[in-house]
Amino acid sequence: MVLSLNVILFLTLHLLPGMKSSMVNLINNGYEGIVIAINPSVPEDEKLIQIIKEMVTEASTYLFHATKRRVYFRNVSILIPMTWKSKSEYLMPKQESYDQADVIVANPYLKYGNDPYTLQYGKCGEKGQYIHFTPNFLLTNDLPIYGSRGRVFVHEWAHLRWGIFDEYNVDQPFYISRRNTIEATRCSAHITGINVIFKEYQGVRCITRPCRHDSQTGLYEPKCTFIPEKSQTAKESIMFMQSLHSVAEFCTEETHNTEAPNLQNKMCNGRSTWDVIMDSDDFQNISPMTEVNPPTHPTFSLLKSKQRVVCLVLDKSGSMSSEDRLFRMNQAAEIYLIQIIEKGSLVGLVTFNSVAEIQNHLTEITDGNVYQNITANLPQRAYGGTSICRGLKVAFQAIIHSNQSASGSEIILLTDGEDKEINSCFEEVKQSGVVIHTIALGPSAAKELETLSDVTGGHRFYANKDINGLTNAFSRISSRSGSITQQAIQLESKASTITGMKWIKGTVPVDSTIGNDTFFVVTWTIQKPEILLQDPKGKIYKTSDFKEDKLNIRSARLQIPDIAETGIWAYSLVNNHTTSQMLTLTVTTRARSPTTLPVIATAHMSQNTAQYPSPVIVYAQVSQGFLPVLGINVTAIIEAEDGHQETLELWDNGAGADTVKNDGIYSRYFIDYHGNGRYSLKVHAQARNNMARLSLRQRQNKALYIPGYVENGKIILNPPRPEVKDDMAKAEIEDFSRVTSGGSFTVSGAPPSGDHPHVFPPSKITDLVAKFKEDHIQLSWTAPGNVLDRGKAFHKYLLKELND
Repeated sequence: MVLSLNVILFLTLHLLPGMKSSMVNLINNGYEGIVIAINPSVPEDEKLIQIIKEMVTEASTYLFHATKRRVYFRNVSILIPMTWKSKSEYLMPKQESYDQADVIVANPYLKYGNDPYTLQYGKCGEKGQYIHFTPNFLLTNDLPIYGSRGRVFVHEWAHLRWGIFDEYNVDQPFYISRRNTIEATRCSAHITGINVIFKEYQGVRCITRPCRHDSQTGLYEPKCTFIPEKSQTAKESIMFMQSLHSVAEFCTEETHNTEAPNLQNKMCNGRSTWDVIMDSDDFQNISPMTEVNPPTHPTFSLLKSKQRVVCLVLDKSGSMSSEDRLFRMNQAAEIYLIQIIEKGSLVGLVTFNSVAEIQNHLTEITDGNVYQNITANLPQRAYGGTSICRGLKVAFQAIIHSNQSASGSEIILLTDGEDKEINSCFEEVKQSGVVIHTIALGPSAAKELETLSDVTGGHRFYANKDINGLTNAFSRISSRSGSITQQAIQLESKASTITGMKWIKGTVPVDSTIGNDTFFVVTWTIQKPEILLQDPKGKIYKTSDFKEDKLNIRSARLQIPDIAETGIWAYSLVNNHTTSQMLTLTVTTRARSPTTLPVIATAHMSQNTAQYPSPVIVYAQVSQGFLPVLGINVTAIIEAEDGHQETLELWDNGAGADTVKNDGIYSRYFIDYHGNGRYSLKVHAQARNNMARLSLRQRQNKALYIPGYVENGKIILNPPRPEVKDDMAKAEIEDFSRVTSGGSFTVSGAPPSGDHPHVFPPSKITDLVAKFKEDHIQLSWTAPGNVLDRGKAFHKYLLKELND
């Protein structure tokens, strides 16, 4: 297959590592395609739109000068939620969505903290996920605390786009320099100020005295605070304190403070922020402009989210008859239509082989049995060839025929076959504005399939031989609007081959944040098993309570009336047949109420393509609202095309692949490749034995909250930053279970057997701490593995890491 030049360019500009798909391009020194999305829960306020415009306009000029006249913001889209009133100036979005936005405007969870921050957990130089501004930050004049909004935006943009880190450290605000002086953790070291102790009484702070030395640490006493001079001559650095009027640049090699114990030095091996920025893709083929100021102000497009439109495009070609693929596709599609798709969505169905036809024009999914009008048309016979482009073109017709625009609509494309003509519709797909989620079923699906999801910002999945892979994929394709409480949540996805007359037992916890619209679904390959389900209060549901589907697709479903009981649900499945068969259990639910934010888990790989032997990283984020969930077991299951599965326990310990300890991001290196082709990722997050807790600590990668300034020798204090009481800093939460798909990634250059030597050294030690303990010094650190973060390192490797 040969891609056209403009498609290659499009891929080059749009493909980012992992699942996050930004639409940002850098063309002729100007950033285009930036998406700023407002959460549906934010009350309508037109002032927000105006302030966003002012912030970006100011940031564009500040960014232009900070990058030495290299880049500026040319155009930005502001995505208005469906919950706001429609206006004539609001346009229809294309692939723009809340869940893929570069910047989100959303309330903080538990009304705690308005600090602007960037969700960033990759390595040095790797892009972040999104910037989060709260409405209160945008609507309140906090100029003395953070500096102007435009400057804050540039600080966060540097996190997001270039993968650099903060040059302060709230946990270690001072250090002992090589000159044996106590210095504030900062960059550059030319920033001046004083060090004082505060006393707070009834929310009012006052200065009590200068800081004293702590004889145990050699540093200043705890709670000592650095107060900067308001008038400075230093121009660096934006990643330390962008609020200072003189600060207009990033630290360079000449001005960088390599001694400061900050995250920038830790993550980037002492490199300056400007050095990392200049190494980014943005600056490889770009020269400073001759203009003194940016050539234009940013332009803004106001887009309003629309009713969700989804068209299923399902393969019924002859190859779908093998390995029960047609059955499994129908089982998963039915689960999607009944349990996953949000109420109020418009759904259509197209089937294809060598030709394509509309089975259902767009139908609104309501609380009734409307879905049956669609499931009745799921294909019952597999025959013919495979023409993916014909399926897509007919899907466009199905959407447009229902007076909907293809722009902003979604297509779920499932196929198991090859198609030599798939590239013939790439350009039409790109121009349509549609979002395509692709599901490759089996190892023979067209190798170019993922290009369709990559160029449109959709998800990509791979499913092998059991129904769970398909169910996990469909369950991951939820609304992109940011309405978390409307989305389906997967609690269990279990598949087991059970020998004749044997059984499988298990439990599923239902926590108090969920329980609405709860389904238990059992599938089988030969004969319906005996089913027994018991709720936390002892009520028993039997086989007769699970309703079989009229389509005879070997599945039975139980919908729990009203709200499912909170607690542990126990189940058993008995294979009454004399031979072995595959039995599966899938459990889905939704938030308990529109005002209850559930615990959610998401997952992705650090990149969508991997070249052996280079490692990739598995990431899983577990959170409630914007608060990280700590103390849980997170397991990743990675499956290759040949069916080989690798199970990895993911860690949030700040070592190896994990950037920051206790931030709710669980990660691990993956190096056990088992041949080339597609790999799928599934993650299971479990909280057991009341060990889980929420972290209310300050986030990393955020604009620094400035306590005050020294002006003309007088200290002027800002209001104290809202702090969480110690007993609330790690609030306990109930036991829970979450299952999510992390999509698929593609491997090349790997040997087929999986039997290959690992050539990687232990991970770098990044958290070495030295403390005085009586008459000696105590060293502590998180030990790396023998191979990256796997196994145990030999002592010679540890000594080398410590010496380094």
